[in-house]
Amino acid sequence: MEGGDEVSFAEMQRLRATVEATIRKDPEVVGLVSVVGVTPINATPNAARFAITLRPRDVRRTPVMTVIERLQQQLLRVPGVVMYFQPVQDIQISTRISRAQYQYTLTGTSAEDVSLWAERLAERLQQSPIMRDVASEAQDDGLRLNVNVDRELAGRLGVSLQMVNDTLNDAFGQRQISTIYAQSNQYRVILEAMAQYQSDPNSLSRLYVPGTGGVQVPLSSFARFVHTTAPLVIAHYEQFPAVTVSFNLAPHASLSDAVAAISEAERELDMPTSVIGSYSGDAAEFARSLSGQPWLILAAIITIYIVLGVLYESIIHPVTILSTLPSAGLGALLALISLGYDLSVIALIGIVLLMGIVKKNAIMMIDFALEAERVQGMTPRDSIIQAALLRFRPIMMTTLAALFGAIPLAVESGTGSELRNPLGITIIGGLLLSQLLTLYTTPVIYLQMERLRARWSRKRAASDEPELGLPAAPEPSQRPAGAP
Repeated sequence: MEGGDEVSFAEMQRLRATVEATIRKDPEVVGLVSVVGVTPINATPNAARFAITLRPRDVRRTPVMTVIERLQQQLLRVPGVVMYFQPVQDIQISTRISRAQYQYTLTGTSAEDVSLWAERLAERLQQSPIMRDVASEAQDDGLRLNVNVDRELAGRLGVSLQMVNDTLNDAFGQRQISTIYAQSNQYRVILEAMAQYQSDPNSLSRLYVPGTGGVQVPLSSFARFVHTTAPLVIAHYEQFPAVTVSFNLAPHASLSDAVAAISEAERELDMPTSVIGSYSGDAAEFARSLSGQPWLILAAIITIYIVLGVLYESIIHPVTILSTLPSAGLGALLALISLGYDLSVIALIGIVLLMGIVKKNAIMMIDFALEAERVQGMTPRDSIIQAALLRFRPIMMTTLAALFGAIPLAVESGTGSELRNPLGITIIGGLLLSQLLTLYTTPVIYLQMERLRARWSRKRAASDEPELGLPAAPEPSQRPAGAP
């Protein structure tokens, strides 16, 4: 919960009580804890944090996002505060306290420039249909009261700046002035103004400062009180002033769409090069995973190729087995798209697992066909046909075993099922499409690879004949007359 930059702690307490009463009325809420004011989780005094506990998932039929939307609509009636909701995730990557799940941080050498461009970027992103709850976390409108001392006049009155500082510290700084020692306890004596004076800025005119000869001089006689605004907090990132723009995703929108929208907004705003943007938390991890995805898949393919090449003593037939992987990846992506899931990190893990499951179909056929060629002397066509017929049942059994094992991951609806559903959907979709295609494509690719291997072997044998000491054919000009 966030109040205005000028809201006092007492007003935040009143607003917190109102919001808490509204939240407790929801039938799905069974527990609520709130913290108001400056704490390790609240950087500014105009913020409060609520920890809301819902009924267990097996008892509650309402999804958490539906509960959030309902609470947001109810709390819109509470004036003076803005509420931000975040569901607790099973895997929490970000450690930064923020208003939304994803963060984009702007840094620069000038705090004013960073705050200005963060506000412009937030206003631009609020118009995007891809994002929700876009907010700039800069809070620059806090109330400040400057005490401007006329040093010349204060000197004529015999008042030093040290005495002014001590007086203000005594009134508002809770200074310890003494310690009372009892028989078993010690009591520290704290000097400060009464609470009703500390909350009223006009009480500064009632302060007196010791002058020449101990005469009490009113502070207002040589100082002016100027009301201004100032940031409640100045955040830093790598020692530079920083402002974070936080956002959530709209329904059916992906994080990659949000990243593209931010890049487009920066181009349209013509943001200066002195202000640098970077992702943090979940968004940063997503960007790093995108940059590492191609290398991860390439490393898996190379590893499989090396292992299969050593197993079959061939550099061609591992390609036949790897030819089954594109259909598996396509099936996984089509399954995710048809069911409205994103290509998340969990889905990527499912694709990597799928690579190991799918290639066993081709391994079963290729292994049997090569054995038939090398031991029984069968032709490539006869060996692959016999392999396809004899290995059909084992292929179907292993595929169905893997598919049925992934069904609980795809259809479960218990606590944390949102994390595991993409894994099961990826495996099932990839297995279905690859099983349908590879039973027909693998024999064809095998025969083509055998033709390439045979052609390459003939060329190599022809080029090696002179090296084996065989007589080379004479040139046409050197042949005897009448020779064929």
